[in-house]
Amino acid sequence: MDAKQVDGRIKRMLGGIRQAFRGKIARTDAGSGVQRAQIEGLEGETVQALEHAEQFGFTGHPPAGSDCIVVPLGGQTSHGIIVNTCNGAYRITNLQEGETAVYNADGAKVVLKKGRIIDIDCQVLNIKAPGGVNVEAPNVNCSEQITAAGQINGNGGMAIKGGDGASFEGDVRQTGGSYTTDGDVVASGKSVVTHTHPGDSGGTTGAPL
Repeated sequence: MDAKQVDGRIKRMLGGIRQAFRGKIARTDAGSGVQRAQIEGLEGETVQALEHAEQFGFTGHPPAGSDCIVVPLGGQTSHGIIVNTCNGAYRITNLQEGETAVYNADGAKVVLKKGRIIDIDCQVLNIKAPGGVNVEAPNVNCSEQITAAGQINGNGGMAIKGGDGASFEGDVRQTGGSYTTDGDVVASGKSVVTHTHPGDSGGTTGAPL
């Protein structure tokens, strides 16, 4: 048997073993420890309950119509494993070299950009951290209102400027220093600047000097 005959036999044997192929996700079962999907192969066949192999620590529920790559173990389609999924309808485009993004079908995304910049874009951001949240930064900027359900503590002073001023409801206690203002202070309707007192010989005193 010459080399051509051997080569021909090998090719015929390999021809009976299905190679990796493309398909489209029809539906996904994400309710168990191993995610499984029904796919439609590009040759028109439907394959049920294929395992979707995912990296540890990462998971995603691909929407119907997503493309996938299936590797048939032992050359058998029914024993295939989905090794990759993608969907160009939702993919974030025009990333620069070296940038990375995590996104979903609703448009929420986290983009790790050049310059060590991270952009988060979503409708609502929920953080659950019973042990606390630590931020080490020279400043934190917020474009709108900040609401705290608990006490606000500050060790480096406080400065408030602009808007309609500050409003306090409830008791306010100040200790360990003086209160200084270049404006008036009104307590129970009495102005510190313009209030008067009854005079010793009748009438009222003048305003404070």
